[in-house]
Amino acid sequence: MKPFQPELIFFEPDALTYPLGKEIYEMYKDTGIPIKETTSHNQVRGIPGESELQKYRAAKKTLVVGVRKTLKFEPSKPSAEYAIPLGTGCMGHCHYCYLQTTMGRRPYIRVYVNLDDIFDRAHAYILERKPEITRFEAACTSDPVGVEHITGSLKKAVEFMGKQELGRLRFVTKYSTVDSLLDADHNGHTQFRFSLNADYVVKHFEPGTAPLHERIEAAGKVARAGYSLGFILAPLIRFEGWEEGYDALLRKLREELPGESLKHLSFELISHRYTKAAKNIIMEHYPKTKLNMDDEEREKKWGRYGRYKYVYPKKELKSLRDFMENRIQHYFPESNILYFT
Repeated sequence: MKPFQPELIFFEPDALTYPLGKEIYEMYKDTGIPIKETTSHNQVRGIPGESELQKYRAAKKTLVVGVRKTLKFEPSKPSAEYAIPLGTGCMGHCHYCYLQTTMGRRPYIRVYVNLDDIFDRAHAYILERKPEITRFEAACTSDPVGVEHITGSLKKAVEFMGKQELGRLRFVTKYSTVDSLLDADHNGHTQFRFSLNADYVVKHFEPGTAPLHERIEAAGKVARAGYSLGFILAPLIRFEGWEEGYDALLRKLREELPGESLKHLSFELISHRYTKAAKNIIMEHYPKTKLNMDDEEREKKWGRYGRYKYVYPKKELKSLRDFMENRIQHYFPESNILYFT
């Protein structure tokens, strides 16, 4: 697929005092794409659309270039100690995505240009925890690979962390534009993860993301570049023919990956679940979705954030888990399944 290009761009005034802000402005100033100014990311005005749905879709094509003022990093347990803030938002339209609820009415893509400030703060966190290793997650509320061709920030983060004896970086993506990251001096300190799913799920519920075959090809490139490699299979959905779909996914992945990468792969397995609030927003944003959210077919599970989640019944969940773990062990016997939830 073609790399993401915004249809509307906002700059915070201070962003143009940083080299990256100037680079992005120069990149787009003569393209005909409207460029506006905003006092802050909370004051973005003028996103087109007559209805909330139209504004939502336009916001997904809007880029906000700003300065990260809050340099206190959020925790990112259990996968990492901290979330390193390179940006927020995603251009994808995954029907099930949790960002539907966390991003509220502001789903535009934000990128931060004060990278030195962000890396300095990361270094301070590393020093605070020495001699322990400190892990940073770069994709908690964004997909940094999706905008890497615009910012180059992820490569800078990879190379920054490659120089930190006690620092590690990890992120996950649904995009395949990885070529600029292949020659990064990562020093084995970055884990590159891909979010994968059965082709049926990708085609029906993940519009605006890279096709499955492109992600698998990109994973092969990343493996050959010597990165630590992991996969998030999520959300696992019991659609008609799901066993064949997930087996085909794993078979194609095994055929693509070079043999030397197979000993250190990790898998994270997450079954589909939703809350009432998420369901309402999903139906508002994607009224024609085929995503099955029939409450009568689910069990209610109390979540840690004080709300019920609708999950698969225990018997269905067990068959899903048993099947996925069996197939992963078949195709990748030396891999590590980190968890199933």
